[in-house]
Amino acid sequence: MTESSKSNNTAFNAEDAAPKTSWAQALKIYLQPTSLRMLALGFSAGLPPLLVLGTLSFWLREADIDRTTIGFLSWVGLAYAFKWVWSPLVDRLPLPVMSRLLGRRRSWLLLAQLVIATGLLGMSFMDPKQSLQALVICAVVVAFGSATQDIALDAYRIESAKLDDQAALAASYQSGYRLAMIWAGAGVLWVASKVQGGGAGYVLHAWHVAYTVMAASMLVGMCTVLLSPEPLAQPMAPARNAQEWIKGALIAPFADFIRRYRWQALLLLALIGLYRVSDVVMGIMANPFYVDMGYTKDEVAAVSKVFGVIMTLLGAFVGGTMAARWGVMRILMLGAVLSACTNVLFAWLSTRGHDLTALVWVISADNLAGGIASAAFIAYLSGLTNVQYSATQYALFSSMMNLAPKWLAGFSGAFVDSYGYQAFFHTTAMMGVPVLLLIYLVSRVKMGSSA
Repeated sequence: MTESSKSNNTAFNAEDAAPKTSWAQALKIYLQPTSLRMLALGFSAGLPPLLVLGTLSFWLREADIDRTTIGFLSWVGLAYAFKWVWSPLVDRLPLPVMSRLLGRRRSWLLLAQLVIATGLLGMSFMDPKQSLQALVICAVVVAFGSATQDIALDAYRIESAKLDDQAALAASYQSGYRLAMIWAGAGVLWVASKVQGGGAGYVLHAWHVAYTVMAASMLVGMCTVLLSPEPLAQPMAPARNAQEWIKGALIAPFADFIRRYRWQALLLLALIGLYRVSDVVMGIMANPFYVDMGYTKDEVAAVSKVFGVIMTLLGAFVGGTMAARWGVMRILMLGAVLSACTNVLFAWLSTRGHDLTALVWVISADNLAGGIASAAFIAYLSGLTNVQYSATQYALFSSMMNLAPKWLAGFSGAFVDSYGYQAFFHTTAMMGVPVLLLIYLVSRVKMGSSA
């Protein structure tokens, strides 16, 4: 392995991955302006995915759309898996007028947020029973805007702080992201329930109002972008022709990753591609599961809003702090184990019928595990990037993270229809076993190469 590879990836060296930092120092960074900005921008990033995946599946199931169709419609989320295709444009191409006023990173962030808000408004006017295709088109627009926002935001985050602070920034980002997921999950159900006057049943107008509120919630991210500073731009040599630009924008970021890691790049990409597979595949059927088990919108919203918020925030901050204290790889392993175990809890929940207390405990455990795993995983991906190609390389990593899981998730509805929820949740838990082996192998490879 080259010297640049070693110096750029201290997070994976067993000795360097556990910096001697006091608990007070590790926690202090969460109060800095950079972390607070990342909290708000994380909210903006976490709002759209559920609205075109999980929450949308709740809406569709209430509208009596079959589970197999819902599963295949989750492929809308594949936009996140292919964002590397246009990530070089976001990384390097300035937007007319906007980039001059806001800078390259903030201009792309604001444009993406406007696209998301427009797509959500379009969804708010649709009836899935009468115009399912139009609803899906609007969802694709939201997913495309959301993926573009992720590209720009990941680069913004990586360029806003030094490597030692990335775990804490990842925790702040993940906290905002998870808060938005609760608002886009529990919040939208609460709004829809209040509009229809509570109780069970399907009222189309309630969903229209709820999605309009979600579109307005994107103002959090827009205002944060307008009030935030542009990070120091990385110097880029001007391209003399189109061929040179393509080489610098498309080929160089990927060649840099392969050059730094050589054959180990395949092992790293395998871990990236499989780390969240159990959660992603299971998540598509979570809301249809709640509907089929007889939980009302108010019940799901209350459990997620109260217990989910507490456990998600706890998990994200604990995960980020433990990663800073003990190293990213150890917390990656812990997060993988916890995520698989919580899927087994969902299998147990499927045998309980309408049991609100059991739902509270299972969702609490799931959100705690997700917060820990995600905070460590984001820090892991951040440590792999070269800041010269931050947007493109991070987009490659997060695309790999989404491609296989989201493709598999498309078959989740058909699996549930054939084998039932209990078998489905047990199967998704078993998907986490190869992840543990990959983390072990990556840890040993890095230790051996740095010796």
